Amino acid sequence: MANPITITTAPCCWGVDDVKNPHLPAWQKVLDEAQAAGFGGLELGPYGYLPLDLDVVADALNKRDIRIVAGTIFDDLVSPGNRDNLLRQTDEICALIVQLPKPETHPGQRFAAPYLTVMDWGHDERDYAAGHSDGAPRLEDVAWRGMIDNIRAVAALARDKYGIRATIHPHAGGYIEFADELERIVNDIPAELAGLCLDTGHMAYSGMDPVETLRRYWDRVDYIHFKDIDAKVFQEVMGDRIRFFDACAKGVMCPIGRGSIDYAAVRSLLTELGYAGYITVEQERDPRNTGSILDDLAASRDFLHRMGFRGGRASAA
Repeated sequence: MANPITITTAPCCWGVDDVKNPHLPAWQKVLDEAQAAGFGGLELGPYGYLPLDLDVVADALNKRDIRIVAGTIFDDLVSPGNRDNLLRQTDEICALIVQLPKPETHPGQRFAAPYLTVMDWGHDERDYAAGHSDGAPRLEDVAWRGMIDNIRAVAALARDKYGIRATIHPHAGGYIEFADELERIVNDIPAELAGLCLDTGHMAYSGMDPVETLRRYWDRVDYIHFKDIDAKVFQEVMGDRIRFFDACAKGVMCPIGRGSIDYAAVRSLLTELGYAGYITVEQERDPRNTGSILDDLAASRDFLHRMGFRGGRASAA
């Protein structure tokens, strides 16, 4: 690949998705192991996982030579009554990441990191329908417009106050998951306000072809997540009434290259279209099942290196 890409990772690889989960590892352990695995970048993780203390976090990152490439809003984007909470999170996350050691901006990168990745979450009726487009309820028009207004408010605050690019991330189990919802989001959120963070695993889990979807929305793709899906486990969980993260606890996500996603085709597309910047490797799991995390991350990085992606700190891929 001609353009520079840095492969980064995220706390979800250690099972960090719900900050109220009593089994989460210490955030310092995640930083230590991300460094040991050779990653030069890391996402901040869900709101409240890493402390919001600038001096503490900056010192921890500098000691490990790690940069934060994105903060995360992972919350109920639908409810009008959640607007103040969403804006408070946006303020606090952006105020932190904009002052942390800045990730390198690569030639050809559309928007500079760090980003604010925005995902909808917190609705049982959609969580149990993750991956099942035909059975998942859709938002009524009034509720959809309320969600759009919330996203616009978050993205405008991040952009106008902090200069941070918001990237909307379709996520299994939320109200932005399936192809029709992604198309509607792109039509309803202007490009000057927010881009997309497309995730190969979530696209595949939700019935979208990652290569076709990346190509279709390429002019909006500012940031990319990589994960892979174990086809056997996926077939099993699609036959169950199961929450998305319970499916992850069963091992539906696997190291990159061991699953069903065609990464040769993904690499060809990214080379053809000239993607530059950051790609974050993820593999959600139960936080009590982290014994294989370093081996899994090494397997993902080794596979991506063989595919022509650089593994850690930035240079040409």
